[in-house]
Amino acid sequence: MSTTDVAAAAPVRASIPARLALPAERPAWAAIIPFLLPAAVFYVGLTAYPVVRTVWNSVHEVLPAGDIFVGTAHYAELWLDETFWRAVRNTLTWAIAAPLLEVGIALLLALALYAKVPGGRFLRVAWFTPVLMSYVVVGILWTWIYNYDWGAVNVLLRAVGLEDWANPWLGTTGTALPALILVTTWMWTGFNMVVLLAALHSLPSEVIEAAELDRCSWAAKLWHIVIPLVRPTLLNLLVLSCVGKMKIFDLVWIATKGGPLWSTETVSTYTYKRAFEWSTFDLGYPSAIATVWFVIVMAGVGLLTWTLRQRQRLEY
Repeated sequence: MSTTDVAAAAPVRASIPARLALPAERPAWAAIIPFLLPAAVFYVGLTAYPVVRTVWNSVHEVLPAGDIFVGTAHYAELWLDETFWRAVRNTLTWAIAAPLLEVGIALLLALALYAKVPGGRFLRVAWFTPVLMSYVVVGILWTWIYNYDWGAVNVLLRAVGLEDWANPWLGTTGTALPALILVTTWMWTGFNMVVLLAALHSLPSEVIEAAELDRCSWAAKLWHIVIPLVRPTLLNLLVLSCVGKMKIFDLVWIATKGGPLWSTETVSTYTYKRAFEWSTFDLGYPSAIATVWFVIVMAGVGLLTWTLRQRQRLEY
C-alpha cells in the first residue's frame, strides 16, 4: 500500500471508533420513556400531586364553597393545639421504643435459630406467622386478649393468683400505649428475625472459626464479632421500623381510636379525625398537620441517613 492510500484511509479508521461509541454516549430515550412513563404517571398521580395539594390546602380554608387563603393561620393554631402535641409525643414514644424491642428480641431469636435449637423449623414458622396478619385482624385479636373480663391476659393472671394485677389494659391511660407497643412488637419481631437470620448465615466462616480457635467465649464472640458484622443490618431494620411506627394508624383505630383520653392518639389518627370526623368541613387544618408531620419524618430520615453514612466513613 502506498503512502497516499495510507493517508487517505487514516481518517476513515479514526472515525470508526467515534461512530461505534456514538450509541453508548447518547441515551436511547425512545426505548427508555415507554418503561418509565407508567411508573412516572403513578408517582405523579398518587404521590407527588397529593403532597403538593396537601401543602396547598394547609394555607387555605378548604370549604365546599371554595378555597380561602389564610396564610399561616393553621400553623399558628397548630402550635397551640395540645392534642396534636400529645399525639406527637405518643407517636415518637412508639417510634423509639418499638424498634428497639423488635430488633433486640429478633436478634435473640435469630441467634437461637442460628445455634440450631431443637424444633428450629417449627419455631421459625411460629415466630414469623404474625407478620402475615393484617393490622385489622391483629387489632381485633388483641382487643379480645386484653379484655378485662374474659381476655387471656387477665384470665391467666387470675389463674396464677395475681387477681390484683388484672387490668383493663386498653381502657387505662397508663397501660393503653404500652399494651399497643407490645402488640406491634409481637407482630413485627418475626420479620426482623428472618432478616437477621439471613445476615447471620452470610457471616464469613473464617472469622468465626478463627475466634473458636482462639477459645473465644460465646458472649465475647457475640459482642466483638457477630454484632459488629451484622450492625448495618441492625441499623437498617431500626430505621425501617422507626419510619413504619411514625405512620401507625390501623392498629390504633381498631383497638382504641386514640383513647382513653388521647393516651394512644397518634398523628395519623388525629389527622383523620380532624379531616373526616369533626363537623368543620375544612381540610385546611388537617392538611397543616400532615404537612408538619411530613417535614418531621423527612428530617428524621435524613438525619438518620446522614448519621449512618458518617459512621461508615469513620469506620472504613
